[in-house]
Amino acid sequence: MNRTVHIKCLNNNTSKCYPLGTSLKDVAEDMQIQLANPIIGAFSNNRLKDLSFELYHPQNIRFIDLTEPDGMRMYIRSLSFVLSKAVSELYPKAKLRIEHSVSKGTYCSLENAGGELNMEDVLEIGKRMREIVSANLPFVQREEESEEVIQRLEEQNQEDKVTLIKHRGEVYTSYYKLDGYLGMYYGYLVPSTGYLQVFDLIKYYNGMLLQIPKRSNPKELEDIVVQNKMFDIFQEFSEWNRVLNVQNLGDVNAACSSGEAETLIKVSEALHEKKIGHIADLISERKKEVKLVLISGPSSSGKTTFGKRLAIQLMVAGMNPLNLSLDNYFVNREETPLDENGEYDFEALDALDVELFNQQLVDLLAGKEVEIPKFSFETGQRFYDGDKLQMNEENILIVEGIHGLNPQLTHLIPNESKFKIYVSALTSINIDNQNLIHTTDNRLIRRIVRDYKYRNYSAQDTISRWQSVRRGEEKHIFPFQEEADVMFNTALLYELSVLKPLAESILLEVQPNQLEYSEACRLLKFFSYFKAVQSKEIPPTSIIREFVGGSSFSY
Repeated sequence: MNRTVHIKCLNNNTSKCYPLGTSLKDVAEDMQIQLANPIIGAFSNNRLKDLSFELYHPQNIRFIDLTEPDGMRMYIRSLSFVLSKAVSELYPKAKLRIEHSVSKGTYCSLENAGGELNMEDVLEIGKRMREIVSANLPFVQREEESEEVIQRLEEQNQEDKVTLIKHRGEVYTSYYKLDGYLGMYYGYLVPSTGYLQVFDLIKYYNGMLLQIPKRSNPKELEDIVVQNKMFDIFQEFSEWNRVLNVQNLGDVNAACSSGEAETLIKVSEALHEKKIGHIADLISERKKEVKLVLISGPSSSGKTTFGKRLAIQLMVAGMNPLNLSLDNYFVNREETPLDENGEYDFEALDALDVELFNQQLVDLLAGKEVEIPKFSFETGQRFYDGDKLQMNEENILIVEGIHGLNPQLTHLIPNESKFKIYVSALTSINIDNQNLIHTTDNRLIRRIVRDYKYRNYSAQDTISRWQSVRRGEEKHIFPFQEEADVMFNTALLYELSVLKPLAESILLEVQPNQLEYSEACRLLKFFSYFKAVQSKEIPPTSIIREFVGGSSFSY
């Protein structure tokens, strides 16, 4: 009987046989794998594993550090666990909420801590975190019967996780232990606290900001980026969720199980309608000077549907909106700038004829008639087909595009003539108190469903392009967020429950021999915590209809 297993390491292209049950950590040490930063995990047959994973079947292995997205996620989860343990020791009756990503860090709040959180409290928590890191305590993963796990969590007053386990309905539940303290995560952690050398905890608004390393240089902390408007919109929706008594996924699942999903949908949609109407009122109050509305936001934010709904609200306010597409202003293909890989960079500002766009805006705002260019994506050339546009005093121009908030896009237009809107799916609920739902995951899931339905792209296609999309957003969109006059959160409390059955069937098509398999598995694990909701109650004007179909708008 063969008592060894064949392992191929892709980091050094070396194959070797090991005894059954050898861990990934043992393989890394035996092969003397050296990365630029400490190894914290590995892809094993295209599935992410932690270093304690034991090998019983042939595997192709690639070790990773925190410069990769999965590695950084492992690092942040582990830091969050250390923060949770530190708070549990110092403030045993307090409730820690790890709420959302902002200012290149993670915002956390503390409730029932015996008063408002002050600078000294934050310093004390940070000090205790560093002590835990210095102790190099192991993160130990366990799997037990769900009832036993529920009992352990109840003893530690972690009712938010109990609710989630009950709705999930699994016989066994896995969890992590850190020196006796329990944590639940839908992804892996680093081997021990000693790996978490780079972090900081600072006072931020009424809570704390957990600072994390740069992916590009993990020995340095991310620079804090002021995002006051972004923070305000997160807090606004968090307060609204508290009023609705829906803060975590367990609350959403409970509403769905008790037949209250319809109410959740109606209230969420009513909030969107109210916010869009308010934005239209703000524009109307300045209609004498505002003639150009610029809408920007990252991929799959629902910008198109938002723009159409805003146009309706502007009409209600007595204005006459016109639309102008930035896609018309692409330069000819041979003039398109190249990225660092020598490929066309269609997301660069220089991929647009900014000067022509500005001159036509100036002419339109002066009441002149202009002939709008068109762009053929098939030939890569500009052409004209006689399509003309002219504005009168009642008109307002709506322009949507990723560069909308970049001042260079409209550098000839006075600021007082512009109203700038940033749109994104800023997920406002958590999985539980210590596991946030990243806005990037929300948008990726939307894009997977939409691309499959309308663009004939597989989940593998969409996932493979996602990191390139994210790099473009970091370069061209996020630096200008705070230029916005207002921000609009397109996320809906119920939407991931609606997307669940659609996304799952698409993700299951990703094959184990494809590099995107690990990401598909991660998202499938993520969806295992959700109760599915049918889409029949969603109104035809909803932003989510842009992705699932059934919209009354034409795109």
